Amino acid sequence: MRVLVVEDEVRMARLLKRGLEEEGHAVDIAGDAPEGLWMATENHYSAVVLDVMLPGFDGFELCRRLRGAGVWAPVLMLTARDEIGDRVRGLDAGADDYLVKPFSLLELAARLRALARRDDRSRPAVLGEGDLKLDPAAKRAWRGDTELKLSPKEFALLEVFLRRPGDVLTRSQIIEAVWDFAFDGTSNVVDQYVKYLRDIVDAPFGRHDIETVRGMGYRLRHQAPG
Repeated sequence: MRVLVVEDEVRMARLLKRGLEEEGHAVDIAGDAPEGLWMATENHYSAVVLDVMLPGFDGFELCRRLRGAGVWAPVLMLTARDEIGDRVRGLDAGADDYLVKPFSLLELAARLRALARRDDRSRPAVLGEGDLKLDPAAKRAWRGDTELKLSPKEFALLEVFLRRPGDVLTRSQIIEAVWDFAFDGTSNVVDQYVKYLRDIVDAPFGRHDIETVRGMGYRLRHQAPG
C-alpha cells in the first residue's frame, strides 16, 4: 500500500521509509505539517504515519485538518510522549492508532497492516440511518428533532452501529471497537450497553431498530431510502 510519512527528523524519516519499503509499501515523505497536509489532500494514501512534533503546526492540528478536508486514510501517530492525555488528544483529533517512541519497525508494520484491514469506507461528517443521526466530532446524536443524551460508551456503541447499518456485529467486534483490545470483561457488558442504548434511542420512540441476531450478535436495521 502507499503510505505517507510526515516526519521532520531526517534520520527517522529515512529509517521509516526504508523499513516500510522493506515491507513492500510505497512510501512518500513530508518534512513538515503544511507539506504533509498538501500531499495528503492531493494524493490517495492507504495510511498516514504522522509525528506529533512538527514544524508549521503539530500533528494533532494536522490530523484535524486532514479529517476536516475529508481525508479518511487511517492515521497512525508517532510521539515520544507517553501520557494518557496526549494519546486521548490524538485519538480525539481523528487518529486511528498511536505508537510511542522508541518503537520497533516490526510493530509499526503490524499496526499498519491492522489499520489496512479495517473498514475503509468513507466516514461522513454526520452519520445517519433513517431519522437517527450522529455527529462524531460534536459528540451529539438525535432521533428526529430530539437530541439524545448518551454516555461516552453509549455514544461509541451507537457510532459503531451507524458506521455499519445492516451488518451483524458480534460481541467481540463490538468490544474491540468500543472498548479496546486489552479489555478483559465478558461479553455480558455488550448486552448491558445494548439494552441501555435501546432504552434511549428505540423505546421512547416506539422503535425496534437495534436488533438481536440470535447466536451471532446485534445489528442496526438498515432502512431502505424512500
